[in-house]
Amino acid sequence: MSAAVSIRGLRVSRGGKLVLPGIDLDVPPGSVTGLLGPSGSGKTTLMRAIVGVQIVESGDVSVLGMPAGSPELRRRVGYVTQAPSVYGDLTVRENLTYFARIVGVGGDRVDAVIERVGLAGHEQVAGSLSGGQLARASLATALLNEPELLVLDEPTVGLDPVLRRDLWAFFTELAAGGTTLLVSSHVMDEAERCDRLVLLREGTVVAVETPDALRERTGASGLDEAFLRLIEGGER
Repeated sequence: MSAAVSIRGLRVSRGGKLVLPGIDLDVPPGSVTGLLGPSGSGKTTLMRAIVGVQIVESGDVSVLGMPAGSPELRRRVGYVTQAPSVYGDLTVRENLTYFARIVGVGGDRVDAVIERVGLAGHEQVAGSLSGGQLARASLATALLNEPELLVLDEPTVGLDPVLRRDLWAFFTELAAGGTTLLVSSHVMDEAERCDRLVLLREGTVVAVETPDALRERTGASGLDEAFLRLIEGGER
């Protein structure tokens, strides 16, 4: 498979506003691709289209060799939204046991993901968890079926630096094991941890490059400066 995600001519409008004007993009398998851009640049809309929950006007989105949203992809794709995706009146274990039954995995897998996201010993009612713990609980639900593609919409928003570092190390480990990750962020220092970057501005793909290549292209010392040079037309 040459691309885990292949997009051609994707055009999406929301609320009467054109959000994605017809973009092309490929996401290579077994890598961490960072989807970066300011708020309102179309990151979430693009991710929704990839997981098959966004109405599109035109274009083609292929995921793991199938049309986005195909029923066969439900067990192969994990999606974590910005909002918590667990029930606040259930414990962490009860949430994961419920979702495990939906995706058809056993209790051993529930134990494994609780341990993997660092929530062992924090299995109280989800509504009493901190923001960081809620983010990890939501991630745990997406990991239950060991997805081939993991789509994460700003998973580190509001987290402390240590937890952010640990999560990014985990994402890198998943990619090393063959999982494809598409991770959105508006924090440029997280871009350094990605294999490849997709920079969006006003729904348009500004660049698709490695962090090093982006710095070389713009002559910038940092990725935040590189991004600003690209969107302001100041690349060398």
